[in-house]
Amino acid sequence: MNVKGLLVDNETRCEHYHSLLDIIAIKCKCCETFYPCYQCHQFCESHEMVRWKSSEWNEKAILCGHCKKVLSIREYMNTDICIYCEAKFNPKCANHYHLYFEM
Repeated sequence: MNVKGLLVDNETRCEHYHSLLDIIAIKCKCCETFYPCYQCHQFCESHEMVRWKSSEWNEKAILCGHCKKVLSIREYMNTDICIYCEAKFNPKCANHYHLYFEM
């Protein structure tokens, strides 16, 4: 899976978010491209980010950087761990949901 941005490692940690728990990338609705964070998107793209509507939360758009499987937005928002490999996700990412998803 190709992830764009200012990446630091192969588990999708980037220059902006790089704790042990920062292991997801989000497929941006506007460009169908995976980015580790909104700041990487802003740096790499010339367009504004478009948020996923709640009616689209079944879309497979969250990449687990540990096992490389893709979760739906709904699956991701309902757990703190990957449903496939049980890697822990950063619970503080919920503070940024409004940037990616219409709430």
